[in-house]
Amino acid sequence: MNSSPLIHVSVHDEVATALGEGRAVVALETTIVVHGLPAPQNLEVAAQCEAVIREAGAVPATIGVIDGVIRVGVDPSTLADLADPSRHSDKLSARDLGFAIAAKSSGATTVAGTIAAAHYAGIAVMATGGLGGVHRGASATYDESADLTALSRIPVLVVASGVKSILDIGATLERLDSLGVPVAGYRTSKFPGFYLADSGFPLDWRVDSPAFAAAAFAAHRHWSSSGFLVANPVGEDHQLDATVHAHALAAALAYAHESGAVGKEVTPAILAEFARFTGGASVRVNRELVIANAALAGQIAVELTHLT
Repeated sequence: MNSSPLIHVSVHDEVATALGEGRAVVALETTIVVHGLPAPQNLEVAAQCEAVIREAGAVPATIGVIDGVIRVGVDPSTLADLADPSRHSDKLSARDLGFAIAAKSSGATTVAGTIAAAHYAGIAVMATGGLGGVHRGASATYDESADLTALSRIPVLVVASGVKSILDIGATLERLDSLGVPVAGYRTSKFPGFYLADSGFPLDWRVDSPAFAAAAFAAHRHWSSSGFLVANPVGEDHQLDATVHAHALAAALAYAHESGAVGKEVTPAILAEFARFTGGASVRVNRELVIANAALAGQIAVELTHLT
């Protein structure tokens, strides 16, 4: 591991070597493993995401915080320990990293926390499931994911299947527009709805190949310091039935309200109820889209190395 005593970042040797040689690297978050997917699917998905990134010709860099050290490249045994429910690992956004370092605590990084660490290490591409966004009722609660503002100031390309369908998708797209974050559909002109391939919201831009996505991002970085979102829809043969999705969403939102979940508790509570209501079908969809996003991110990262 290569580490800095000043900011407590440790970059795995394989990742550091790849970056030093100008090879492709893809960052992966740990919140989906620790707080998003149930065991044992969480660790299985983590392993498969790393595998498809390698198949694309890139090096995976799973990011988390272990005992106050930001690890850029977490090995499987350490990830399993971080995901152990008895450990009660924190959920860390970019704003939380300093506190976690000072407290020498451990936690899983969100999209915002992951791209902050990735950018510091020199990684330009990240894969996730669904981006955070504007929550329903945010006009009264001001509940908006830090993922959006992080993307507005950190120049990392993120591959995601849109934003989680439990959010206010229209408001989220408006915020991304206001924040100057480009959004392009991958082989689609419709913004994905996470569990659904089409949220019903149109997009101005689409990219039809990893090479074009990389070229657009490389050009964007000359004019802006913001990130870049490639919205990759779940395959239509893997998406949830629209009627089942509507009923599950209503049930999950009601459950979150009745349980009194607030802040960081809201999304995990809703996703858990989604999984219960759909008999695990939502977990299967989540699994498919996360792995597909990792594969696409690997391909884009490889293409990006040809342009820099």
